[in-house]
Amino acid sequence: MQEINSSTVSLIYLLGFQDTHRVTFIVFLFFFVVYCVTVCGNLLIIALVSYSRILHTPMYFFLTQLSVSDIILATDILPNILQAVVVKDNILSFMDCIAQFYFFDVSETADCLLLTVMCYDRYLAICRPLHYTYIVNHQFCLIMVIATWITSASVVLIHTLTITKLDFCGPNIIDHFFCDLDPILQLSCSDITAVEIEVTMLSAFLVVIPFFIIIISYIYILVTIFEIPSITGRQKAFSTCSAHLFVVSMYYGTLLCVYLVPNSNQSWNVTKFLSLLYTVVTPLMNPIIYSLRNKDLRNGVEKVISDLYHFKKNYR
Repeated sequence: MQEINSSTVSLIYLLGFQDTHRVTFIVFLFFFVVYCVTVCGNLLIIALVSYSRILHTPMYFFLTQLSVSDIILATDILPNILQAVVVKDNILSFMDCIAQFYFFDVSETADCLLLTVMCYDRYLAICRPLHYTYIVNHQFCLIMVIATWITSASVVLIHTLTITKLDFCGPNIIDHFFCDLDPILQLSCSDITAVEIEVTMLSAFLVVIPFFIIIISYIYILVTIFEIPSITGRQKAFSTCSAHLFVVSMYYGTLLCVYLVPNSNQSWNVTKFLSLLYTVVTPLMNPIIYSLRNKDLRNGVEKVISDLYHFKKNYR
């Protein structure tokens, strides 16, 4: 087959979920509700942290950035899923597919870095409390957040541009519900070895290393917690990082299942299901987990409701 330039392959067909014909309305309603709850839940966290003074702390500032990343991810993936459920032939232009992959990858990379920064914040608060206020100041938080977003956007741009330079001979069908890396590379008729090496090196720097930093940090955190003499003190210390630990476990657990288990050992249906966990479920669960397991956020919600009630009462 004669190789053609990627610009010739102008359309990408996403197969999405092919076995939902009989339950189209239920599936559409489910994903629509998930999208609304995800966006509203994360916006609520951003609004609460901005409004409530008791939440003006580094941990909650980083949490707002995680919420921004989750909104980007949900908005990048879920509207496309909704379209795929209603219109069975889900068609994207080649550049739209690349753009979807770019924003997906930026969000996932930012999540990894933000979870690492949040872990470092908890490590200093529990293991080095005397140094915490000196190190984790306003300037530190801004630098970490800006560095996270710039690093994520620029590094992902590198291998995204590399992908666009490949030749794509077809077929132009992706058996997935979004444009992920492996399905895109499978459409290429070029040698993808250089791309795979580049992605592996960048992933090691932005995903694997942060993962080990989190593990080592939590080892020190747990050791420090168990050294606290009182049970009440241990429970209080653990409660400050339990939500973060749960989110990290859920996030990295699904990533490891999808990207470290060889594709030959997984059917596409299993891959799609696991991909749903970190592209749809994780952004949905993050605000729920932090809200249910965090007394400060619950107090923030109660304060907002109380202020609104008094405002409405005074207005009358």
